Amino acid sequence: MNKLNTWDVVALVLVIIGGLNWLLVGLFGFDLVAAIFGDMSVVARIVYVIVGIFALYVIFAMSAWGRK
Repeated sequence: MNKLNTWDVVALVLVIIGGLNWLLVGLFGFDLVAAIFGDMSVVARIVYVIVGIFALYVIFAMSAWGRK
């Protein structure tokens, strides 16, 4: 089994956190990021952007993971 590099692990953790946040939003209408950092504050927006960027990373990295 091939090991994931550091960026792969960071990306997976952030995408999982983002997915769990969306689960909370969908089930309970509770946005954990907004609760921690403020509703659409600069920091919350940065967190959303970072999670989104790493989600794109995972999309493109999946093809490489399949070849490993």
